[in-house]
Amino acid sequence: MLSILASSLLASLAVAQQIGTFTPEVHPPITYKTCTAYSGCTTHQGSVTLDANYRWLHTASGQTCNPAGFNRTICPDADTCGETCALDGADYAGTYGVTTNGSALSLLFGNGGARVYLLDDTDNYVNFHVMNQEFTFDVNVSNVPCAYNGALYFSEMPPDGGISATNKAGAAYGTGYCDSQCPTGINFVNGTTNVDGTLGSCCNEMDLWEANSLSTQLTPHPCNVTGEFICTGTGCSDLCDPSGCEFNPFRMGNESFYGPGDIVDTTKVMTVVTQFLTDNNQASGTLSSIRRFYVQDGKVIPNSVVNLSGLPKVNSITSDYCTDKMNVLGDSTAFDVHGGLAQMGQSLARGAVLVISLWDDLGGGMTWLDGLAGDASQPGTLRGPCTAANVTSDPATSVTFSNIRVGDINSTFSQVHFGQCGGQFYDGPVLCADPYSCVFSNPYYSQCL
Repeated sequence: MLSILASSLLASLAVAQQIGTFTPEVHPPITYKTCTAYSGCTTHQGSVTLDANYRWLHTASGQTCNPAGFNRTICPDADTCGETCALDGADYAGTYGVTTNGSALSLLFGNGGARVYLLDDTDNYVNFHVMNQEFTFDVNVSNVPCAYNGALYFSEMPPDGGISATNKAGAAYGTGYCDSQCPTGINFVNGTTNVDGTLGSCCNEMDLWEANSLSTQLTPHPCNVTGEFICTGTGCSDLCDPSGCEFNPFRMGNESFYGPGDIVDTTKVMTVVTQFLTDNNQASGTLSSIRRFYVQDGKVIPNSVVNLSGLPKVNSITSDYCTDKMNVLGDSTAFDVHGGLAQMGQSLARGAVLVISLWDDLGGGMTWLDGLAGDASQPGTLRGPCTAANVTSDPATSVTFSNIRVGDINSTFSQVHFGQCGGQFYDGPVLCADPYSCVFSNPYYSQCL
């Protein structure tokens, strides 16, 4: 096996991101659904793949190329590193705590968490288009404490992982990552070995879910770039809005909306629905609102209403909300500078890759999500109830996402028995939970019976 790998390396000296053969790459299977308003949902067979940065990168003899930063003896420069090192398959459950069961994906933190992507049946990333659509999933965050983040978000990554003459691994091996932070710690950027850590990988990012059991937020992060954009040095500093225009119920004044025993009870599984509404109710329109609500215990729970002095009462992310938040809370103007909701919508219209991860920040604490981030006397600096005393290492931390579905507005979740499911001026769910069907009563009312 080693001789085969060595031969393949020697035969492709100009090729980076080669594929190793020590561990077979077997993608954990998972199902997801696409839905329409009146014909229900169709199940698709997909799988998940581990991000390339988490994988073992090694020479033909099994020597690790980057134990803590690149080994400069093996990797004196980008070309040599690409010629010498290969990405290997992953032991998903044993090493990374990644398991699937039907429609469910579970991530166990273990020694460092993981980042995975949703693949289609061709081993490309599923390329979601959500304009004038909704994206829905179930999640269990009951075992995610302070300073941990079980995240699910969209990235405008290349659907094939950037596969090319210098990237033989591609999406099947989790390549092509980018986000609005323009990270410089990506080992391979556009097929080039990032030996010196000088290359950044930027792209539009839509954070559907950043959360633990104490706090959550929904955040668009627009960039003035299209797709994966490679930058260097100071050229990475003003391409994206790394902070974004977030909606965090706790920060917005409702401290009893989300958490253990709260309105959205994080001790139980919940359904999270995010709708991307446009100005003309068409996928071709301009993104005008990002609307969030929850379904739990058979009840549809609207998002928390903003309750902060100086802000109007809203519960969705709109351009006015983002502007008002900047004015009242002193948030960065970068959101508007980088195109705001309109730019985020243009990115989502081009398509987005689904990223799911579990990570921690035990050193500084994840205060931007769940604690005090700034001067306590200033409005909006408290993002959640976590303090330094709550931050402890817990390798048993885990999160489970399941029942991923995307489709027409109000098509991805079900109304309960006797609930309204149609009628003129009605804008709620149109599908009924099994075994009920939507029965027409009159032009203004249909009911699940």
